[in-house]
Amino acid sequence: MEDASAAAIIDARGILTGWSEGAWRLTGYPPQEALGRAVRDLLAETVPPEAVSARSGTVMVRHRDGYLVGLRVGACALTGPDGEASGYVITAAPPGPGETSLAGRAFQQASMSMSVFDVNQRYLRLNDAACHVMGVPEETLLGRHFPETVEEAEHSRGFNWHLRHVVETGRPLRYESYTGAPALNREHAWVTEMWPVRDADGELVGTALAAFDSTEQYWARQRLALLNEAAAGIGTTLDVVRTAEELIGVVIPRFADFASVDLFDWVLGADEAPTAPAEEITLRRVAHGSVTEGTPEAAVRLGAVDVYPAFSPIARAMREGRAIISQAGEPAFMRWVAERNSRAPEGRPYRQGVHSMMAVPLRARGITLGVAVAVRVAQPDDYAADDAVFAEELASRAAVCVDNARRFARERTTALALQHSLLPRGLPGQAAVQVAHRYLPSGSAAGIGGDWFDVIPLSGSRVALVVGDVVGHGIPSTATMGRLVTAVRTLADVDLPPDELLTHLDDLVTHLASDDLGDEVAELGATCLYAVYDPVTRRLNLAAAGHPAPALVLPDGSVRLVPMSAGPPLGVGGLPFEATELQLPEGSVVALYTDGLIEDRDRDVDHATAELCRALTVPADSLDALCDTVLKAVLPEEPGDDVALLLARTRALGDDQVATWDVTPDPAEVAATRQAATDQLTAWGLDETAFVTELVVSELVTNAIRYGAPPVQLRLIRDRTLICEVSDGSSTSPHLRRAHQDDEGGRGLLLVAQLTQRWGSRQTTRGKTIWCEQSLTPLF
Repeated sequence: MEDASAAAIIDARGILTGWSEGAWRLTGYPPQEALGRAVRDLLAETVPPEAVSARSGTVMVRHRDGYLVGLRVGACALTGPDGEASGYVITAAPPGPGETSLAGRAFQQASMSMSVFDVNQRYLRLNDAACHVMGVPEETLLGRHFPETVEEAEHSRGFNWHLRHVVETGRPLRYESYTGAPALNREHAWVTEMWPVRDADGELVGTALAAFDSTEQYWARQRLALLNEAAAGIGTTLDVVRTAEELIGVVIPRFADFASVDLFDWVLGADEAPTAPAEEITLRRVAHGSVTEGTPEAAVRLGAVDVYPAFSPIARAMREGRAIISQAGEPAFMRWVAERNSRAPEGRPYRQGVHSMMAVPLRARGITLGVAVAVRVAQPDDYAADDAVFAEELASRAAVCVDNARRFARERTTALALQHSLLPRGLPGQAAVQVAHRYLPSGSAAGIGGDWFDVIPLSGSRVALVVGDVVGHGIPSTATMGRLVTAVRTLADVDLPPDELLTHLDDLVTHLASDDLGDEVAELGATCLYAVYDPVTRRLNLAAAGHPAPALVLPDGSVRLVPMSAGPPLGVGGLPFEATELQLPEGSVVALYTDGLIEDRDRDVDHATAELCRALTVPADSLDALCDTVLKAVLPEEPGDDVALLLARTRALGDDQVATWDVTPDPAEVAATRQAATDQLTAWGLDETAFVTELVVSELVTNAIRYGAPPVQLRLIRDRTLICEVSDGSSTSPHLRRAHQDDEGGRGLLLVAQLTQRWGSRQTTRGKTIWCEQSLTPLF
């Protein structure tokens, strides 16, 4: 008889009278302990009636060591001389391929791993799938304690704990794990159902389990989780390199042991993609990473250029526009590894064991931007088709983020260049104020805003100080800013008062908005502050359209915000603007700024304004130094909006630089007025300008008396130029015309325009003023 089977003889009373060596092996009872005992003493449970009638089936026998053994048995009757049954020959064997019952075959042939344990976690039964997982036949495990059959590891202890827990609680449980198995060369995901087994009396006699290999579902969930992480973690900034680094952070270490991102140079610049691909694929390494600190596997350093040969998987991926998988043993793969080793031999030890790589093109909006490479060294699984699908989806998302960053950088560069071309590079010469300024473009994802400032010389040595902010960001905002800058300079040249200038500017913004196809007035909304300082009267006249009030630092060191009405923003239309006038001592500092200096979602406006006022009182060697002090004290490390700051320290023209005469509206007074002006020029040491000045004074005063209305006044201002102003009570503006040969007059203004540098007129509250400027450098 084979060792795997057993035989026993029982008499008619059920007493054992024969016992084979095989029976000894299966049950643990030697013949001297088995013979003479009732067979029912060895049974762990009552034999089912159907098995008795059929004289075959599966029974549970209690081993001599106490655990249960399932046996497949058959009975053959022995007859006596009288033909009656005098006993039975019982044959027994472990359940196995010879299983004949339908339930037994279903158990044995189940696709999932199924096992039965006694209450002490000893094996009673295993099906074929369980034996495959364990790597040994069933006979080797039967009766053995589970911990004896596996390695000492955390996952083994956890599995045994769950087996005991079912026995202790008598309740089933579901157990999910990601572990290896003795006969499997890599880790698998398992979903294990464990439940208690009870006898006919309800007593718990063992534990059964069914383990489903859910590795494919597990990796599908892992890939989905990685995609979700990628959606949240890639593209957090509009920076191309940072976006590539975020892609590396997602795939290392769960998807790859080494990964890299290479991009075309034009992606990193402001150029557009070339119309035709180059023969050689030249890329720049922008990011890489690995499970090994320092990424010693990399054959190309960050920022370096690499040329990929046509045979390489990287070149193939970019040519074919799809993920290319290459495994160890393939000629192209081996050539690629050899090329890496020859290029960077110091990394050769870290490339040992490289067995699978995948190259995925980074494509967005139909344009190839570069390539991502993933390599596996320590991870045992080669890349497969499912991994390629996942990698292409991940690369597609990352490529869109890279392209968005590229487009943002290009638009930012364009907007910044446009804005710098519109902002004053060198402030024009004027004597009214000393100025310093700063402009900080926003580094946020919103893009460059529409902040601007300007210093515009006006007639009479006055100067206009302007700051403004266009709603929105990017090129449209910058273009709108350019329109407003041009409009303000044009209106300033007309010499309108601040409130009237803002009214005209408001009309312009409203018209610009209504001309847009979308009719989005808010997109062209803006704020502006316009101030005019007169160094002769030391008065500051200003008005605002939805703009923060300027801060004023007096010579004694005190600082305050200018009390004024902010007015409605430009583009609202139909609402008035209110002007404010201040008398300023010489040496006062006026600080004009845009709201980006004090407003931010994480800052309190009042607190930031107080910080601004405190910073303006800090002693500084110059206005430029004070600008830096203010920005450092008030701004956060990363401002969320553009910032424009304009500081102006007022100057004054003394009485010795200004001469004024009230003129009687009588033509006979012209000669006396002309003589008075000549004497003043002599006192100033400007005799070389006397000839032109006499002609200008004669023409302007004569016109004011003849065509204007009283009062008439003449004023000379000695500044960087010699300024001659004649005012009268008429609001009629003069205009330059060409006189005909037979005309007796009409040549006065033409003569003034020919003899002076500039001339013009401005409206005043009492009429108008006609002015002209002469260079103090002799003309002849």
